[in-house]
Amino acid sequence: MDKPLRADAARNRGRLLDAAAALFAERGMDVPMEHIAKRAGLSIGTLYAHFPTRQAFFDAIFPDRLAELDRVAERALAEPDPWAGFVAFLEGIFALQAGDRGLNDAIARRFPTGPEVEANCVRGVGRADEVIERAKAGGRLRPDFSVADLTTLTWAMSQVIRESGPWRRLLALVVDGLRAEGGQPERSTQTMA
Repeated sequence: MDKPLRADAARNRGRLLDAAAALFAERGMDVPMEHIAKRAGLSIGTLYAHFPTRQAFFDAIFPDRLAELDRVAERALAEPDPWAGFVAFLEGIFALQAGDRGLNDAIARRFPTGPEVEANCVRGVGRADEVIERAKAGGRLRPDFSVADLTTLTWAMSQVIRESGPWRRLLALVVDGLRAEGGQPERSTQTMA
């Protein structure tokens, strides 16, 4: 059993986590460790005493952030219209990615992830499959769209977001292409912004 941290050590750990979370969100997961220590106002030795690897930071920060994907899926599944839920699901995922470059990197799997992050991803795939199957059952999503297609779309959109591209416009084009034959076009005002 781990013994509790001294008050000063707990404070330093918190400062490092806050600095890492902010820098990952601003610049992505490849931010240099020295920049994290500097932002926290601590030495690099203190950083490595608490977080001996970059992976230790990821494991401490990203499970909570990835849990937001569950909330996006829950809102999509609660939407009475399955197609509107599907579109909101895509918009929600990509808005999260656009708002946090580190999360964008994690979702795109640009860096290795630990078991807790992997568990969140696996759970997220299951929720995504529910959203997809519901939209297909409603007759509005093309029947050949799958979770594998969503994975490819997520990776591609992460690159657009990483390069600061117009992801909402691209998403609107993709959504139009995902509509089942005979499905009525309904443009989301958010998507077309």
